This record gives sequence, structure tokens and C-alpha cells, in this order.
Amino acid sequence: MDRVIYFFARMAVALVQALPLRWVAQIGRCGGECVFWIDRRHRRMALKNLTRCFGSEKSPAEIRSLAHENFRRIGENYCCAVKSAAMSEAQMRKVLEVRGTEPLKLAAEETEQDSRVLATGHFGNFELLARLESYVPGLQCAATYRGVKPAALDRLLYSLRTQGGALFFERRSGAEDLKRAMSQGGLMLVLVCDQSARDCGLELPFLGYNCFASRAPAVMAARYGCRLFVPICYRIGLGRWVIEIGEPIATRENGRRRSTDDITRDVNRAFEAGVRRDPANWFWVHNRWKTLTGDAPAASGTLVESAAG
Repeated sequence: MDRVIYFFARMAVALVQALPLRWVAQIGRCGGECVFWIDRRHRRMALKNLTRCFGSEKSPAEIRSLAHENFRRIGENYCCAVKSAAMSEAQMRKVLEVRGTEPLKLAAEETEQDSRVLATGHFGNFELLARLESYVPGLQCAATYRGVKPAALDRLLYSLRTQGGALFFERRSGAEDLKRAMSQGGLMLVLVCDQSARDCGLELPFLGYNCFASRAPAVMAARYGCRLFVPICYRIGLGRWVIEIGEPIATRENGRRRSTDDITRDVNRAFEAGVRRDPANWFWVHNRWKTLTGDAPAASGTLVESAAG
């Protein structure tokens, strides 16, 4: 069965990669449109989350329109991630702009053993962050991922993600390999850390409500003496993106290490700014606001799911 799954998945990947990027983006948006109407569970989750965060600012019609566009964007991002995995550096530079790379580059007092930690989330085509080394010479991209089943599909996804030369480490089985690589230095470690981290996360506010936030960026930056940044990928057109890298998050203050809580709060604030700038650009279909202390008071507004939905 694994071979059958791999065969059909590989054929689908080959087809997507053979098409022009704008066609792929449009196909993805059509797929997201279909999923919006078919997948009632995730549609309701997106509407619930958007109502929680924007119910006091936006009408039910505006919230539903945001959810609708969000599904289209997710479809576009998934399909374009498959296509962009096989794109050359020259092709990539035509559709991806990166702003704010100067602070990422090695300073005069640093060596090639120094690394960077990049805390990001599910914004736009976030898989493009694994291609950042083309824009920041001297540092190699690395990222963590969570393996999927069946194994054949996991192998295919791994081969896609590593086509651009980045290193990828499975979160559960690759911890020791990641530690060795970070000890050697010269990496830009991308951590996608905007989803609920209930097992070992910190319960902190995000968009006005408590949720579990990953402490991994703060811990990794402190453990390996890395500078910490929050890059966000924004969609600027059909099959076109810009990655904006903010100023570094302070990990030390007055000569002393800042607390993990304070660093993670700053990461959350950067994520909040990215969400508010383009709400449809984020991943609203995930149950982000899980807590042990109970849900924060619900935002004003009404869940806008239709009775027929």
C-alpha cells in the first residue's frame, strides 16, 4: 500500500511542478474554495477563532469573508509550496522578496560558527523560509518538522523540503542530530511555533486570549547563544510573496539573560502584528486557544456559521 500511495503522490507532485506557478496558485485557491464548503469541522473552527479575535471589530459577514479567503490562501500556499520546492534560485528571486536581511548577516565580531534562531508561524507560504540561505550568504537553513504517516508519504515530503539544500530534523527522532548541528554552528534554524504547545508550552496571551506558546525559540537561542528573529511571510499577489524579518528579539537585558516567558511574549507580539496586518494570511483552522485554566471570556460577536453549513 505504501508503494501505491507513494506512486500517486509522486505523480501529483510531478504534475504540479510541471505547471506554471500562477496556474498552480490558482488551482490551489480553487481547491481551498471547495474545502471551505465541504469541510464543515475546519470551517467552523476558522469562524470560531476569527469571531473570538475580531468579533468586536468586524461584522459577521466580514468574518465569514475572511474565513472564506483564508481557505483559498491555505490551498494556494500548499500547492505553491510543492511547486516552489523545485524552483531554482533565479526563479525564486522573481517571486520572493526578502526584506530586513542585514541584521541576520554575520557581524564583524562573529564567526561562521555563530547561528540564528528564526521563530515563525503559519503565515503565507512559510515553507519558503527554508530558502533563505540564498539571501543570507554564509549561513545554512535548517528546520524542524513532524513526520507523517504512511512512511512513503513522509519520505516524499522530506525529499521535497530538502531540495533547496536546507537541513531538516524530525522533532521526535532527530533531537540529537539537531543538537550536534547547532553545536557546530553556521545555521539559521527555522522554528514554526505558532500552534498550541500544550505538552511543554507557556500559557501566555495571544490576540487577547490565553493559549499555550512554544518556549523552543527562547530556549534554543539561550542554549546556543544565538540571536533571535521573527520573520513573517506575506502574500503580495497570486504566487508572489515577501518575507519580512523584524529587528532581533532581545535575549539579554542589562547583561543578564531575559526570562523565557518575557522572550516568548515578545515573539507572540510579533505574531500578533503579523496576524492583524493581514488576517487571511494566517492559519485559522487550528484550535490555537487551548488552556489548562479555562477559556478566556469569549469575544463579543456571533459565530457566523450558516444553518445549512
